[in-house]
Amino acid sequence: MKYIFILGRNIDLSIEEIKSYCEKEGNSVSIKKTIKNAILVETEAPLSQDTVKRLGGTIGIAEILEFGTREDLLKNIENHELYFGTSNKLNYCIWDFTHSENIDEIFEYIKARFKKEKLKATLKRFPASITLQDETKVPNISSNLIEEEYLIFQEDEEFYFARITQKCNYEEIEARDMNKPVRRESLSISPRLSKILINLSGVRQGEALVDPFCGVGVILSEALLQGIKAVGIDRDAGAIKGAKENLAWFKFKPGTYILENDDSTKVRIHKVEAIATEPDLGKILKKNANRTCSKRHTKRIRQINDRRNK
Repeated sequence: MKYIFILGRNIDLSIEEIKSYCEKEGNSVSIKKTIKNAILVETEAPLSQDTVKRLGGTIGIAEILEFGTREDLLKNIENHELYFGTSNKLNYCIWDFTHSENIDEIFEYIKARFKKEKLKATLKRFPASITLQDETKVPNISSNLIEEEYLIFQEDEEFYFARITQKCNYEEIEARDMNKPVRRESLSISPRLSKILINLSGVRQGEALVDPFCGVGVILSEALLQGIKAVGIDRDAGAIKGAKENLAWFKFKPGTYILENDDSTKVRIHKVEAIATEPDLGKILKKNANRTCSKRHTKRIRQINDRRNK
């Protein structure tokens, strides 16, 4: 099975997360091609329809309808349904991940196809963009005002035409992040980064994960939402109190998680299968760091990586 994943800001991290996720699902995966923030992926088995919900670094997944030379693509698309809605009006957009400047005929084909099917279809430009970590700007996933999204991807001389079938639900993620009882803006990580860390850990549904610096429990809650048992440790009593309030707000079942107000280097816990955490990275910066502070921050990250790799 081949899919095209549209990734977030950190391409390398998102790719590693996809590999880890597929591995723990027992689904062999191969990355075939990367263009901007899109990757062509081949998997041994079909992806589940909730895959994007389980990934933190993916903003959309497209199912490939046809592929081939540009000429074959146009001829073969005719065999596929393009619109699955019920209204005769729709807004649509087309993601362009190609190296070719001569794909206007594909855009024209889609326009003519909708007209032939008596649909009042309007091609929309992307309403927003995201900035990758190399400062490149790329389109962001569209709003709910766009009913259909298609994608053109190029691998050498072969073109892929795909339809986006899974999209990251930003509103849902923001709601559970912003509405939980206790938030620590300067210290807590986002739900999306939490999901990335969980997937990188390789923990599976039904297994247990520990966060030794759990704070108010963002990683714990994202794990529990995926059916993973959670153990949280923090020596800050206020953080543990906040974690208890947050996990109670989610209405997670008792016995699916444990919270310990203790030193993670000394506390004893039951066996767990994985660790996922964001450790202390040093002093919180409220403005751009000077050279000395940046060097100190970089040194701290290296120390953490060295300990992790031992």
